[in-house]
Amino acid sequence: MRYVYGITGAILLGGAAATLSLNPVGAQTAQNEPGTIAAAPPGGAPMSFANLAERLQPAVVNISTRQSVTVQRRQLPPGFEEFFRRFGGDSQNQQQDEGPVTQRGGSLGSGFIISPDGYIVTNNHVVAPARQDAVVEQITVTLADRTEFEAEVVGRDVVSDIALLKITPTRPLPFVRFADSTRVRVGDWVLAIGNPFGLGGTVTAGIVSALHRNIGAGLYDRYIQTDTAINSGNSGGPMFDLNGNVIGINTALYSPTGGNIGIGFAIPAEQIRPVVETLRRGDHVRRGYIGVGMQDIDEGVAAALGIPRNRGVLIRSVTPGGPAARAGIEQGDVVVTVAGEPVTPDQTLAFIVAQQAIGARVPIELIRQGQRRNVTIAIAERPSEEEVARLGGVDEQAPAVEPGGKPTEEAQSTGQRSTQQSLGLAVRALTPALAQQLQIRDANLRGLVVGGVDPNSDAGQKGLQPGDIILSINQIAVPTPEAAAAAVDAARRAGRNTVLLLVRRGNAPPAYIGVELARAAAPAR
Repeated sequence: MRYVYGITGAILLGGAAATLSLNPVGAQTAQNEPGTIAAAPPGGAPMSFANLAERLQPAVVNISTRQSVTVQRRQLPPGFEEFFRRFGGDSQNQQQDEGPVTQRGGSLGSGFIISPDGYIVTNNHVVAPARQDAVVEQITVTLADRTEFEAEVVGRDVVSDIALLKITPTRPLPFVRFADSTRVRVGDWVLAIGNPFGLGGTVTAGIVSALHRNIGAGLYDRYIQTDTAINSGNSGGPMFDLNGNVIGINTALYSPTGGNIGIGFAIPAEQIRPVVETLRRGDHVRRGYIGVGMQDIDEGVAAALGIPRNRGVLIRSVTPGGPAARAGIEQGDVVVTVAGEPVTPDQTLAFIVAQQAIGARVPIELIRQGQRRNVTIAIAERPSEEEVARLGGVDEQAPAVEPGGKPTEEAQSTGQRSTQQSLGLAVRALTPALAQQLQIRDANLRGLVVGGVDPNSDAGQKGLQPGDIILSINQIAVPTPEAAAAAVDAARRAGRNTVLLLVRRGNAPPAYIGVELARAAAPAR
C-alpha cells in the first residue's frame, strides 16, 4: 500500500455533562422496539450491504508474492580471525561462508477477476519487486474459497500503477465489470473488499469524499478519495458502487501511522479500463508527450510572477529538440490551457497531454513575462521512463559538497552585500574550481553559488542551502552578484516584494522558488 503521510491532531473539548434518560417516565416500549424505526434509511441508502458483499466477494482475490534478493555475507574485520578462533569459532569455515546469501521475503495485496477465464487486475506495486535488486519468483492468487493458483503477469504499466495477471482455472470464475466512474459523485456510497494485513475477504463501506485528488504520487494523479477503511494489503482491491460495479482500485492511503484514518485513494475506472484493455491485447500503453519539466504554482511563485495561484503550471525545463521546444515553449512559461481545457491542480498539464492523440496538433495558451501567447504543439508519444529521465538529465542523488564556506565581509562586492541583505543569501560566481568541487557535470553552467543562508530569511525557510546554484532571478540570468543585485533592484522598483529564483542543486533538474525580499532599510535622515 502506498502511503501519503500526514500529521493529525486531537482537540479535547470540555463542557458540562448532560444526562440522557433512555427510558423516559411513562414510556411503555423500548426505544428500539421493532416497528418503531423506519424500514429503510432516507435517500435510498441500504439497510445492509450483506447481499451486495455476498455477491461480490467471490470475484475478489488475495495476492501474495515470493521474492528473493542476493546479499554478501559480512566478512570478519582484519585481525579478528584469532579472536574468533579462541572463543569457539572456526575462522576457516567462516571465511568459506563469506559468499553471497539469498534472502527471501514477500508481499501481500488484493485484486479482482474481470473475466471467467481468469484475468485479474491489481496494482503494479503489489506484484513488483520490493527493491531494485529483488527478484519476484512466484505470484500466488487465492480465491475466496481458498483455492490457490500460480499467476503470470500479462502486462504492467508502471506509470499508472496497474498490472494485469492471468491464472488458469478449471472452471469459469465469478467476475465483475467496470463502472463509468465519470458519473461518480461526492457523497455516493462505496464498498471496498480486500486483504488488509493479510486478513482476506474483508469488507468495508463508506462514501466518496472527493474527486480528482492530486496527492503527488505520480504524473497522472486523479484519485477518488474515500472514507472507506483502506489499510495495508487493500492495494489492488476493488472499490464498488451500490450496483456492484468497480469504480476504482484502492491504491493509497493518507496516514501518520500506516493505519486507516478515513482518507484513502482509488485510481478511477476511467483510467484503469483503457490500460487493462491495452495490456490484454499485448500492447504497451501509449500516452501523449511534449517534453517539459513542470512544477505547481504555489503562493511564493504566484506572487513573484504576479499571477493567481493554482491556475496553470510553470515550465521549469524544456527538453532540447522535443515537441515543446519545436513549438516555441520556453523555460519559465506558464501554461494555462491545453486544447481549450484549463490547467489546474485537479486537471494537470501531464494528465491533459497524456489523453491527447499521438500526432495531434493542439493549441496551448501560455503566459510569458506577463503577456499571454498562443502556440500550437504536435503531440508525440511518451518515451520509456528511463529515456525520459535521460532526456531530462535527472541524477538520482547528487553528492552533498560544501562550497567552501561563506565569503568574508572584506571580500564581498557591493553586489554580494546587496544580495545578502535582500535575500539572506551569501553568493559568489560559479567558477570552474567551484564547479569541480560541487561535481557539476555541465561545464557551461553559469550562476551564483550559495555560500551561506540566513535561517531567518524566507530563502532559508524555503530550504535553500549552501551549495545550491542560482541560475536566474525573475527569469534574468545572474552570472555575477552584480547581475543579481540589479534583478532585485528592478523587482523593488516594479513594486514587487517577491522574486522568482531558478535554483539547481547538484546535477538534478532546476526548480523555481518564490522568495520574499527583506525590507529595505530606511534612509538616514
